[in-house]
Amino acid sequence: MNPPTVDPTTALHSLQLDERQRAMLAAMGTPVWWPEAITETAAEAKPATLAPATVRPAPAPAAAPVPAPATATAPTANPAIGDLDWDALTEAIQSCQACGLCQGRQNAVPGMGNRSARWMIVGEAPGEQEDKQGLPFVGPAGQLLDAMLAAMGLTREADVYIANVIKCRPPHNRNPEPAEVAQCRPYLQRQIDLVQPDLILALGRFAAQTLLAGVVPDVDKLPLGKLRGQVYRVDGRPVVVSYHPAYLLRSPADKGKTWADLCLAMDALGYNPLTPSAET
Repeated sequence: MNPPTVDPTTALHSLQLDERQRAMLAAMGTPVWWPEAITETAAEAKPATLAPATVRPAPAPAAAPVPAPATATAPTANPAIGDLDWDALTEAIQSCQACGLCQGRQNAVPGMGNRSARWMIVGEAPGEQEDKQGLPFVGPAGQLLDAMLAAMGLTREADVYIANVIKCRPPHNRNPEPAEVAQCRPYLQRQIDLVQPDLILALGRFAAQTLLAGVVPDVDKLPLGKLRGQVYRVDGRPVVVSYHPAYLLRSPADKGKTWADLCLAMDALGYNPLTPSAET
């Protein structure tokens, strides 16, 4: 049975929201996040126009963090890469020819943002627009990411550092191959070492599996839905997993789950965007 159509304005005011939650939803923009109707269909169903209907600000119950084994740490980068400063690292990424992806790229995409940010966003791989501009998360997926950040009181330039697991665009936006991830992983690890973020938000299955390798058993066999909803510890640093904005554009019904993940990340840092003195 199809549920009744919900008037967004009426429904928004009927929610039991506190001041922080109302402000965040307003920042996210009702036309972007409120669904006109929600059906219990699979994620592959025909996308509907959504706003924050599924985004009830009550944070998803956080399961106990999954402890890393005593010996589980992120793989050590190639010593040469592990010693690079920002300028040398960027140059190394832009000139890298370690795998076949270099042959079809227009631009490698090192990353962007505040190199001393508390927040680090890790995505999967550049798309067509990223390849053209040499910047991460541009185009429609980047616009949605900016809306997500704005809802948390953050901007990509001032408050976060954004990077991808893969630095060059895979042909036709196909999934990254394990060998390509292995070649690029030292670059990402060096970026994490340089930024020293207080929290990493992993967006997408390949970002989650790369960051949680050695921490979650058989992580490469788990779907992203099984990985989200928890705060993990990788090298002592909290990691929260959520959906990639490109996926949300295809499956907007999962935006509510993403909002719960963002609330989980903010709670993990004790971060309240409505507090004027909140550090970002």
